[in-house]
Amino acid sequence: MKGPRLATLAWRNIWRNRRRTAITLFSIAFGVLLAVLFTGIGDSTYGQMIDHAAGLGGGHVVAQHPDYDETPSVKKSLRHADALRERALADPDVTRVVPRVSGAAMLSTSANSTGAMLLGIDPQAEDRSTLGILEALDEGEMFATADDKGIILGATLAENLDVELGKKVVYTVTDKNGEMTSGLARLRGIVRTGSPTVDGAISILPMNRLREILGYEEGELTQLAIFVDDNRDAAAVRDRLIAGETDGAAILTWDEAQPDLAGFIKMKTVSTMILEVIITVLIAAGIFNTLFVSVMERLREFGIMAAIGFSSGQLFGLVLWESFWIALCGLFAGVALTAYPYYYLNTVGLDFSAMVAGQGESLDVAGVAMDPILHVSIYGSHAAVIAVAIFVATMAAGLYPAWRAGRVAPVETIRIV
Repeated sequence: MKGPRLATLAWRNIWRNRRRTAITLFSIAFGVLLAVLFTGIGDSTYGQMIDHAAGLGGGHVVAQHPDYDETPSVKKSLRHADALRERALADPDVTRVVPRVSGAAMLSTSANSTGAMLLGIDPQAEDRSTLGILEALDEGEMFATADDKGIILGATLAENLDVELGKKVVYTVTDKNGEMTSGLARLRGIVRTGSPTVDGAISILPMNRLREILGYEEGELTQLAIFVDDNRDAAAVRDRLIAGETDGAAILTWDEAQPDLAGFIKMKTVSTMILEVIITVLIAAGIFNTLFVSVMERLREFGIMAAIGFSSGQLFGLVLWESFWIALCGLFAGVALTAYPYYYLNTVGLDFSAMVAGQGESLDVAGVAMDPILHVSIYGSHAAVIAVAIFVATMAAGLYPAWRAGRVAPVETIRIV
């Protein structure tokens, strides 16, 4: 009997015990559901965290002074980054390139003083895709130009300084020459991200005003933030930029610039992979049990088939075809079972903000606020890996039952009643 007829016979065989087959297909489908949702939660959550961190930091790829990470200082700046900026903009994977000036300062009001992180931006070059903190603007408004005299503060920082919108804030910094210098700004807005680290330390100033205070030349900056559409392309963009003229700058990906966040994501990704392996093993064990019991129940049948001319290879192939059909039907059942939960979690999500607020906690990892609304969005490559892994595991689970079926002895097995 040739392949097509074996396939047809195998299809009929799996439905001879509909209840057992239905239970097996449901176990595969449920495994697909769990694997897709767990992986999708990770892809969505970690992707958002990376994008938020890139917005607060130096982008998905950052160009900065080679020694900046060791000891951050306003003295370690980039003076001639125009050529690098143009090369980055010409890269097909790059969506935006924005300059950043950052440092530390002492902020003072008539009521209090405290240290803070300074971030100088050009509001005309930034938007919510490059500076995600703009989405957290809770009060007031963003300043209009890089020469504005306003300042944006984190909510906790504003409370510590006891300052309200429109009131004066004095910021004192050490300039590039090591001299203490001060500037005056009026509070234009307050951001509330939900991250204690960010809300208690962030202050945003117009870039040109900060450059002037720091003694920077026109166009001088501490970081060139490079953004890509897909954070997985960051390494490729970095390699292409390093291959050309870098104007003396070090080019780092987001995970090199923010190792704490990268370590957290790596740990969670490994945990998810271990869980998926366990799910796949359980599915394979279920398939093995189904096929092995099926083969043992049909030993007499296989003996008769061998007696009338079926070869060992054909009996082996028959059981493998049964594995194939179970795997295929299980994957289709998995798609059907996963479709609505995935759609709902992708478009609506689960809102945990009330729970987090009730416990008085925030979702914060390595200074990056996590979205309290849980969404699911899986990368196509990850979905393909799940499908292939489950299919291969199902086929592998059928190897021993198929081998057992191919080794039946016709005379002995026909005697089985």
